[in-house]
Amino acid sequence: MIEINIKYLTINMIFLAVWQFTIFLFSKNINISFFDPTKKIYSQKNWEHNGKFYTAVLRINMWKDYLPQHIGKNGFSKKNLNKYSGLSHEYINEFIYETCRAEWYHTICLFGYMLFLLMNLVFVYKLLFFAINIVINLPFILIQRYNRIRLNKLNMRYHNKFQNRAPNF
Repeated sequence: MIEINIKYLTINMIFLAVWQFTIFLFSKNINISFFDPTKKIYSQKNWEHNGKFYTAVLRINMWKDYLPQHIGKNGFSKKNLNKYSGLSHEYINEFIYETCRAEWYHTICLFGYMLFLLMNLVFVYKLLFFAINIVINLPFILIQRYNRIRLNKLNMRYHNKFQNRAPNF
């Protein structure tokens, strides 16, 4: 039988919270240009099938709105996307950059698990905090990727609409 050491568990939870918060502060202080959506890491992958993977396989529409979202001072809310008519091209582009920032943050937090591997000597704790790290970060990475695909589609519609209104010379 495995005995759970509350003190050891508490230390791990504190470490996880401090890690997440430190990376959060770091990500908020990095210049937005660092999160360039044209970088390969943020580009759409073949397996995403233009967003269909998220809707058909993961059924992301059924659960994504139940997860919390961070809306900081002057932050972005995905709820504003329901009002397409009021969005500007600049707003959409900035939102795309913010999805890259959020994906970067959650990915770095996910890799924080490597620290738990070094810190924990007991296999059960390694497994437990691996699961916690996945549950805390992976859904948000998936949501950011899904939202970026949607925002890029919206950006293309906006761009095409604007081009169609341009006068021909």
